[in-house]
Amino acid sequence: MDGIKYAVFTEKSIRLLGNNQYTSNVESGSTRTEIKHWVELFFGVKVIAMNSHRLPGKGRRMGPIMRHTMHYRRMIITLQPGYSIPPLIEKRT
Repeated sequence: MDGIKYAVFTEKSIRLLGNNQYTSNVESGSTRTEIKHWVELFFGVKVIAMNSHRLPGKGRRMGPIMRHTMHYRRMIITLQPGYSIPPLIEKRT
């Protein structure tokens, strides 16, 4: 489970829970097959589909120099009907 960072709780992700779709941020270097294998192995569920998109890092100013945080990938995981994932711990910022 090193590849999955934390679950995402936004208005859209909460709405997707009704369709048996779960949203989480994952390591940017992880592939879809790795994430699918981790989810199926760790939670004991069957994954139908996975959608992913890469989100850009945010700009951070350090004096006169503008730096960026690391980019990350967000996965939307669709499970077969009848399966569910218990809520993951939300990351506090």
